[in-house]
Amino acid sequence: MFLKDSNSSNGNGYHHHQPPSQPPSGMVQTHRARRGTRRSRASVSSSSSTVRVSDTEQPPQQQQQLPNRSPCTDYDMAYFHSYAHLGIHQEMIKDRVRTETYREAIMRHQSFIAGKVVVDVGCGTGILSIFCAQAGAKRVYAVDASDIALQANEVVKANNLSDVVIVLHGRVEDVEIDEEVDVIISEWMGYMLLYESMLGSVITARDRWLKPGGLILPSSATLYIAPVTHTDRYSDSVDFWRNVYGIDMSAMLSLAKQCAFEEPAVETITGENVLTWPHVVKYIDSYSVTINELETVTSNFKFNSMMRAPLHGFAFWFDVEFNVPTIAPTNNHSSTSVIENHQVNGSLRKKRANPSEALVLSTAPEDPPTHWQQTLVYFYDPIELEQDQVIDGLVTLTQSKENARFMNIHLEYTSGNRSYVKESVMR
Repeated sequence: MFLKDSNSSNGNGYHHHQPPSQPPSGMVQTHRARRGTRRSRASVSSSSSTVRVSDTEQPPQQQQQLPNRSPCTDYDMAYFHSYAHLGIHQEMIKDRVRTETYREAIMRHQSFIAGKVVVDVGCGTGILSIFCAQAGAKRVYAVDASDIALQANEVVKANNLSDVVIVLHGRVEDVEIDEEVDVIISEWMGYMLLYESMLGSVITARDRWLKPGGLILPSSATLYIAPVTHTDRYSDSVDFWRNVYGIDMSAMLSLAKQCAFEEPAVETITGENVLTWPHVVKYIDSYSVTINELETVTSNFKFNSMMRAPLHGFAFWFDVEFNVPTIAPTNNHSSTSVIENHQVNGSLRKKRANPSEALVLSTAPEDPPTHWQQTLVYFYDPIELEQDQVIDGLVTLTQSKENARFMNIHLEYTSGNRSYVKESVMR
């Protein structure tokens, strides 16, 4: 039996909003209010010109068109404008797990940074660039296409670091750096790791400037999926309507399910919500990943429920690691990470050769919370699971054709001899 995860008002369980050719007014602001905020990005810009911030009093020079340069779309423009807002950067900096892990990574790799040239991709307010300068970097190119770069330059001046940190206001695809670099650092991760598509800018920076044997922080990333139960969330969103101050309002149930569960939700869950060990959807080696392989990510999964409970959906989260290359690369595309005891993609939890030495930033439910939280894809109706019941299927993540910053999520899953499909868009 093959079913769509659905409710009675929407036969296929998925109301597909076609993105317009022009982003509607307030689109990004509405998104930010609904899901929380994220960051400015080095991969967007208001023009094809790039400006060194310290030279902004001079007319900006038009940069030569680079081969294979991705175009700056209207969606990029709206995205860029929205993420110039200071509140986004305040939220990220206040995320102590995030910020202190990056600072520890920089100091732990100080021997690779001191006296070397660094690029900070998507520098925002410039805090990571300043950490690198404090670690002894000879020169740091802080690149950001958002207007926050103007404030970042003032922060650099206020800390007497203008002779070390050079703020470049423009896209990584457009700015010019006339030397190879030793280190690339970037906080590129979006919700569900790949949402927002900023990793492509890090790859572009790597391929344009990184020396053979250079360091990339973070060095790798892993995206996980696991089935979850969340009775309180379902009850608050749906069962509430069955009895409202003594009034039967169950006629609202279909609409309530659609409003609550049509799109992915960025929320915080705990380890108690997770029904099985997680499955690796995608392992990313920063030294070898290509832009093309990020366009579509597919992984087959098979879970065995560890308890009897209602299955309400699937959760996604990620880890990133900050390690030195384990194998000296011969070029910028050589694989440099050693992963033991599992297939690189599609296994259960990734095994680290020496966990005590690995510096990890994790967004897992059992770890301290971060502003990324977890991403939940809920079903319209729960599936009652018995202990050891099998849930198997397929997850496919695809960049939207209309807007590469959006992510299409396609889930096929089978349990108890019934098959389902759930589709949603992370926008």
